[in-house]
Amino acid sequence: MNKWMMFVFLLALSLSTSQAVEKSQLVRGESFIDVPSKGKQLCLHNIFQSGMVLQRDKAFGVWGWGQSGEKLKVTFGGQELETTVQEDGSWRVEMPPLPVNDKGQSLLVQGKSNKLSLEDILIGDVWVLGGQSNMEFDLAKLVDGKLEIASANFPKIRHITIPQLDGPKHKDGFPRHYKWSSWSSRHFKQGYWETCSPETVPLLSGMGYVFARRLQMATQIPIGVIDLSRGGTTVETWTPLEELEKIEGAETKALLKDWEKKISEFDPVKDLEGRVKHHHGWVAKMKKQGKTPNRPVPADLRPGPAMDQNRPGNCFASMISPLKGLQVKGAIFHQGYNNCFSGSDGAKMYYQVFGEMIKAWRGALGDSKLPFGIISLCTAGDPQDHFNYVGKMQDIGVQIREAQYQTFLDLKKAGDANIGFASSFDQRRSWYHPQIKIPVGERISKWALSTQYGHKLTWEPPALEKFEAGEGQLIVSLNAQTGPHEDGPIYGFAIAGEDKKYQMATAKFFEKGKDSRNRPQYDKKRIVLTSPLVPNPVHFRHAWGRNPMTNLKNGGIPIPTLRSDTWSAEELYEAYLGEKAKSKMLDRGERRALAKAMRQADMKRRLKEAEMLLEEHRVEEAKEKK
Repeated sequence: MNKWMMFVFLLALSLSTSQAVEKSQLVRGESFIDVPSKGKQLCLHNIFQSGMVLQRDKAFGVWGWGQSGEKLKVTFGGQELETTVQEDGSWRVEMPPLPVNDKGQSLLVQGKSNKLSLEDILIGDVWVLGGQSNMEFDLAKLVDGKLEIASANFPKIRHITIPQLDGPKHKDGFPRHYKWSSWSSRHFKQGYWETCSPETVPLLSGMGYVFARRLQMATQIPIGVIDLSRGGTTVETWTPLEELEKIEGAETKALLKDWEKKISEFDPVKDLEGRVKHHHGWVAKMKKQGKTPNRPVPADLRPGPAMDQNRPGNCFASMISPLKGLQVKGAIFHQGYNNCFSGSDGAKMYYQVFGEMIKAWRGALGDSKLPFGIISLCTAGDPQDHFNYVGKMQDIGVQIREAQYQTFLDLKKAGDANIGFASSFDQRRSWYHPQIKIPVGERISKWALSTQYGHKLTWEPPALEKFEAGEGQLIVSLNAQTGPHEDGPIYGFAIAGEDKKYQMATAKFFEKGKDSRNRPQYDKKRIVLTSPLVPNPVHFRHAWGRNPMTNLKNGGIPIPTLRSDTWSAEELYEAYLGEKAKSKMLDRGERRALAKAMRQADMKRRLKEAEMLLEEHRVEEAKEKK
């Protein structure tokens, strides 16, 4: 059985029994449902459990399923409400807003013959963690993660990881289950609220844990975190299909058309035939090597792209929709890696979709002004450095960061006071799962603490106000003072002339005058950019690399990924190689050719720097001889 068929089989099995799965029953490679999403008798939605956190200061729903027509009484927090199970088997009551309460309370649902009782429920702030594997990445794997685990004694923090379901139809619930992970070769418990302790947090989102820990330390109120993140996912899967279909952008329309074609053309029988053929080839290869193959011949029909986790709208329908109607405080979101494989058109699509995704999440969670913190795409690949600076500027991932930051600016300009942003590119690691995540969790918590809890902290990155070109230089003006994170020269900028050929820039603060002792005075909001190889600069880029070399910050907050041009990778290809690209998206060979040409620009600069150093040395020698 494939994973989907196994899931369906186990769901049917679990619906026919009320017995929970014991850990001893878990079989390597298989997933098991412990509690189904719906029971045959009176039940609560699986988000409601003992040990959970409910959102304070907002009217909140409590809901579930039962026998049609059954009258229910729901008691919580001194309130008693009555309701009747609807014809479709669903029921729901709306509780009035309640203040913070860090003392465990009981929730009671009384039916005709059944009674449900939950214990130790706290009232505080509930935050959603969204995105892909870098949000999902567990605390135990982080730099200093073990130190965090050792000190993770926060009984007022409660956390839950939502099961990773699939399918285009909007779901109204999720099971509690043990899911096998081939990546980690172990089972993960999903769908259960747990109390934060050294025993429960090792597998929790590391970034999410740090965020929750900071909020709880600062506020002393209960904090709940709901982890919705899922590795390998794209922005379009987290956006409802019906909203994607409304977007007029050509790139989004092309994406949807491509998926429609893939789904319609998929033949499960031909797919099985191909897998069987591949299996026999693998068996023959193993036997030639003197090995004994032990894999069974494939025999299942797979659903194909129709159930792909990245089918547009899939994760929204399967993982966000089950929480529709739940009241929360806010959300933080860290994603982008899997949208880096579609060239400039993919980056354009990301920008068209991302704002709509945020709007849809807010709608599903019942608050059009829901606080939403964006964490930009993290690093990957070899670090950009002095020797390979321009050569590392060609990466679509930077355009994804640009789209994320521009979405933040757009919403802020439209009056959105609850949109947040934090860069992560300065935590430099080559692996696409950079393990330096604790500072990023701290950084996004600054936004939340400042905007939602009244603490005065610097969180917003310095923004571009204007840039001016002239007299062999380009001046970048920001809205906040900055300085190198470590003492020394400023780096992180590149400039180009009309020829579109970038060079690393020498960056200095603007000298605004002299003091009474004739010492230079600098304006640290203005940066002067020059290069001997770019006599007439017209545009600049900052932090333009997947793993960028940059150091200018304000209160520890880096200047975000910025550029003043709108040149695409295809336009740069033509500028550097003198010929047009074959298509809108550079193929592998074209990307290699462009990277080589851009590395040659670095060599040209280094040779120029060597010439200048030699000339400086000659001048010094001449002075000494005189």
